[in-house]
Amino acid sequence: MTNDNKTDGSSQLWGGRFTGKPDERFAEFNRSFGFDIRLFEADIRCSIAHANGLAGAGVLSPEEADSVTGALRTMLELAANDPDYMLLDVEDVHSFIETRLIEFVGDLGKKVHTGRSRNDQVATAFRLWMRDETDALIGKVGNVLSALVSLAERHKSAVIPGYTHLQRAQPVLWTHWCLAYFEMLSRDIERLADARKRINVMPLGSAALAGTAYTIDREAVAHELGFEDVSRNSLDAVSDRDFAVEFASACSLVMVHLSRLAEDLILYCSQEFGFVKLGDAVSTGSSLMPQKKNPDALELLRGKAGRVFGHQMALLTMMKGLPLAYNKDMQEDKEAIFDTADTVAVCLDVAAITLNNVTLNEQKAREAAAKGYLNATELADYLVRKNVPFRTAHDAVGRLVLAGLEKGKELNELSVSEMQAVVPEINEGVYEALSIESTLRSKSATGGTSPVRVAEALAEARARIEE
Repeated sequence: MTNDNKTDGSSQLWGGRFTGKPDERFAEFNRSFGFDIRLFEADIRCSIAHANGLAGAGVLSPEEADSVTGALRTMLELAANDPDYMLLDVEDVHSFIETRLIEFVGDLGKKVHTGRSRNDQVATAFRLWMRDETDALIGKVGNVLSALVSLAERHKSAVIPGYTHLQRAQPVLWTHWCLAYFEMLSRDIERLADARKRINVMPLGSAALAGTAYTIDREAVAHELGFEDVSRNSLDAVSDRDFAVEFASACSLVMVHLSRLAEDLILYCSQEFGFVKLGDAVSTGSSLMPQKKNPDALELLRGKAGRVFGHQMALLTMMKGLPLAYNKDMQEDKEAIFDTADTVAVCLDVAAITLNNVTLNEQKAREAAAKGYLNATELADYLVRKNVPFRTAHDAVGRLVLAGLEKGKELNELSVSEMQAVVPEINEGVYEALSIESTLRSKSATGGTSPVRVAEALAEARARIEE
């Protein structure tokens, strides 16, 4: 097909005002078709709804509207079946659609832009695209939640050391650890769903900045496109991208949680910890050292978090000094959001795959939970039950830990007489209090790591996924 939309000032959508050609380097710098082509389907949907709105306003006859919408649907089919159809030297996806539409219906295609600007057109198509991507990401987070629950169910009774400051602190159930990330990512779903509410507002009808001069029923157009509301101020509608910043923020928190999950598993699968084994499906080897098995999937999850954070900061920086209304700076929103959505989507996919290829070495994890004085707090609580003030008990147990370190013994390996030399209130019942089972059972408050509470939480998590 011939190209009647060359990159000179006289043939662009905005060319009537110009007599000279733009510099070729500027034309390329200005062009966004290389990336905003991703809005093609969303923009077609937007244009179909706008054509129907123009018909309702009497700008297009019913026959003209049918001709336009039919051509637009045909364009969707052609683009899906013929990659060469998308090859055209145009400024952006909106120019592409208008050019192709004119090829189909002639001058009638030039009427479709009546009552709208590229400003409200792109904002609407962008929101449509982001709404679909948000829904897809919510589903992918759900897949990670399901993988976490399955991993917890594979090792229901396993115990691992819990850490603070990366120092062994208290024993916890492996399931409790899995469900900690389940809660984090569940909140991410809530944040994405909440951001979707503000994405799902239609700017179309705001035109360039002042609103449209035609009696288009914006609410009817919004209903056709599945928007829950229409924008209330035309200046705001075309000139803000807070919905994109909010989406990037929610995605950044997803990546924070995936990165922390990855960091834990990277540590746990090291020889120094040895708690976790990663399957071959999510590991790589070394080009030099034959013995190596590297957690590359996890390291990439951790590394790509910074990429998403950078996009959020880029969006904030882009917007912070812009006067009303639209400015071309805002063209930079697309690549940042496109890459954010792509990166988070693939990271969620890989996270779910990785979790499905994790095996816990239950024996080694339990042995680690039994060493390092992880039951020190339980000994203090044991003394509190004997009416010893907690601060006094805390100090006494600290001295017992020192005694154990000097003798090379864990607290439960010290004899009663050795313990009584420091704390006279201790008796033979101390050993039951210091066992891992007793330590876990005692954490029975809501949200604790007791087997009963964790079993309830796991059942609830499974139910939430199935809902």
